[in-house]
Amino acid sequence: MENYINEAVEKFRSLLTEQIARERKMEEEKCVTDFEKLSKIVIGICGGDGIGPIISAESRRLLEFLLKDEIAAGRIELRTIEGLTIEKRIAHNKAIPDDVLAEIKACNVILKAPTTTLKGGTLESANVAMRRELDLYANVRPVCVPDENIDWTFFRENTEGEYVLGSRGVAIPDTLAFDFKVTTKEGTKRIARAAFEYARKNGKTNVAIVTKANIMKKTDGMFSELCHEVAADYPEITAEDWYIDIMTANLVNERVRSRFEVFVLPNLYGDIITDEAAQIQGGVGTAGSANIGDRYAMFEAIHGSAPRMIEEGRGMYANPTSMFKATEMMLSHIGCKAQADKLSKALRICTEEAPKYKITGRPDGATCTEFGDYLMETISKL
Repeated sequence: MENYINEAVEKFRSLLTEQIARERKMEEEKCVTDFEKLSKIVIGICGGDGIGPIISAESRRLLEFLLKDEIAAGRIELRTIEGLTIEKRIAHNKAIPDDVLAEIKACNVILKAPTTTLKGGTLESANVAMRRELDLYANVRPVCVPDENIDWTFFRENTEGEYVLGSRGVAIPDTLAFDFKVTTKEGTKRIARAAFEYARKNGKTNVAIVTKANIMKKTDGMFSELCHEVAADYPEITAEDWYIDIMTANLVNERVRSRFEVFVLPNLYGDIITDEAAQIQGGVGTAGSANIGDRYAMFEAIHGSAPRMIEEGRGMYANPTSMFKATEMMLSHIGCKAQADKLSKALRICTEEAPKYKITGRPDGATCTEFGDYLMETISKL
């Protein structure tokens, strides 16, 4: 037993040293990409696993349609990045194989389809690895249900919390196991500032700081305290503390949920509550997700790779809406606002106002390609 304890202590010492160095690096390295000054923007498209290659192919087709002139003029380049598959990741025993990571880093933004994450073992999630390697610290997820006066934007811290060391815990066989949660000063302040800046630029007057600081006093307590420090620079915006358990209840409470506008919260809570919010909107297949850093950005569907659909031969009926929402967010991020607005309007028409097709995930509904054709047809009429 003493050997296990000594090994755990040394491992924790190593992790502490590593995370302190990471925090200092965040303070020292601040380089922000200005997309308006780039002579060419490279968009990398990762097909992923399961239904990923199917829905990402439709997204590429959509981008070729929307950005036809920009691509022809050489201002935008689309690159298909192969290799971010569970088979290759297992073979290399790496969340992102080195050659694939190099291709990703050669792009300015990534449009990523779902990837499979194994249960157990030590192979890290590709998403977690990509967020860390590209320092994509802000996971931004909008949820909008106009008929119910819901217009929420979630800012989930993306590189810390339980996820940064999620595959590197300590276990003493047949006795106990520890995982670690990390909160840093710089990591928290930058996600808080992203949330408050968004609120200011979009005329929002309320930011909900969501934690469990009454229980996780060190990590969540620090997160809340730092968010309030940042809030002091935005006196026109009300910053409110909420606990994650009551906030999950508030989102389904029709009497109070419309009062919320912007949320900022640690990694794990944000992962869970944004899926709940997406379900209120119509399901996780209806929401896209942005992962923003100072230099890179990655946009993705928020659902999984749906391996059962592939196993049952239903892949062609996969719903591409979440990938299309991610595409819309990406277009806006790189300055193609007109195309993003057209896509947003067309998606509303095709899914809410006058849907010609219904996607069910089965042969009684439209195929992914049929819906893609319908969407582009609708855009061409706008």
